[in-house]
Amino acid sequence: MNPDEAPQAPQRVRFSEALRVWARIAALSFGGPAGQIAVMHRILVEEKRWLGEQRFLHALNYCMLLPGPEAQQLTIYIGWLMHRTLGGLAAGLLFILPGFLAIMGLSILYFMLGDVGPVAAIFFGLKAAVLVIVVQAMLRIGGRALRNGTLTAVAAAAFIAIAVFGAPFPLIILAAGLFGFFGARAGLPAFSISAGHGSAASTDVADSETVLGDTNPDHTQPNLAWALRISGVILILWLAPVLTLGLTLGWDNTFTQIAVFFSKMAVVTFGGAYAVLAYVAQEAVQTYGWLRPGEMLDGLALAETTPGPLIMVTQFVGFLGAARGATGLDPLWAGVLGGVLTTWVTFTPCFLWIFLGAPFVEALRGARALNAALGAITAAVVGVILNLALWFALHVMFDEVREIGGAWLALQVPVLGSLNLASLLLTLAAAVAAFGLKVGVIPLLIGCSAAGLALHAAGLLG
Repeated sequence: MNPDEAPQAPQRVRFSEALRVWARIAALSFGGPAGQIAVMHRILVEEKRWLGEQRFLHALNYCMLLPGPEAQQLTIYIGWLMHRTLGGLAAGLLFILPGFLAIMGLSILYFMLGDVGPVAAIFFGLKAAVLVIVVQAMLRIGGRALRNGTLTAVAAAAFIAIAVFGAPFPLIILAAGLFGFFGARAGLPAFSISAGHGSAASTDVADSETVLGDTNPDHTQPNLAWALRISGVILILWLAPVLTLGLTLGWDNTFTQIAVFFSKMAVVTFGGAYAVLAYVAQEAVQTYGWLRPGEMLDGLALAETTPGPLIMVTQFVGFLGAARGATGLDPLWAGVLGGVLTTWVTFTPCFLWIFLGAPFVEALRGARALNAALGAITAAVVGVILNLALWFALHVMFDEVREIGGAWLALQVPVLGSLNLASLLLTLAAAVAAFGLKVGVIPLLIGCSAAGLALHAAGLLG
């Protein structure tokens, strides 16, 4: 039987009401994945009581194990729990729609005006704020993830692997996950903890006291035939454009490269938004040359100041890559198509992971080995984010960076004489504001933008 047609108790939350709630969450989804998950928890668990604390964390733990944006995948998961496949589609699409529209408009303005003095000054200031925000994310995730010496060692090993030896990000995450999984199976005490973003709840909401209750709705029962059918449909929607571009335009065409790269990214980027950014920065800047290191920070600043998943920055990357590399099209229209294509191949797989795996994960609530794998992956991500923060810092505060390469090394070091004093001072001021004065993300971004404009007006920017 098709799970979407399976008999079940009447929904106690109308679909129209759910649409309004998902639109509200989308409009409030600022501040990166931790902030977005906190908003969802407050509205769905504490305010609406659609589901309880344990069920929410179980869904989050599964989404944390998946490649791609865990916050968006969590909306799909809960939308599916509440209103089956249609609910998952609606929740997931609404979550990314505001950010997609905002980033597209800002990408167009950036492409047209990015070199204009005042605009460049704004982004000069934003870079300092974004660097501090990334450091905050690393400390926040590390504070939850590194609960013992073993997990701290995992983070350190991940940092050394990627920063010193240039190890591929997917390999690091795979190794960490296997280490945690088999460590838990072996009964090691270091892996007897749960992991995840946690929640801001002051009191737990019991599953039995919520709309969903503590039992599994009929449509959540594992059904392999249905899982294979819906997976086939989503795979066609995801990969048909990629194959069409490759076969018609060639595999070296910019649009094809964008489609292939971000499709690959959707499969291998475990560990949340900042881990994704590390991989994109490594490949899009250094391998493909679609944009410069400073522009990667500009894109992240745009994503930080708009609602939706932080990896909407990939839309900005695809826009610039297509606008600069596509031939035979007006650059602006090429950029728009590149942004749409990037968004499609980045987010379509999220629906695949949820619709294929969620029914089986619901049947495995409480599996300790999966949580241990998640804990090890999250610890490794702390090391990866530390590398990302250092990479950003080098390119924010120094005008020149060189690589110490070799048979095994891939270490980047700054040219000390290229230190940008204005950037250093602005970054230090942003750090004081964020850590000392507890200034929030949006005020920090606005303040640093204003500081950049002031430096430009004073003639202190080159």
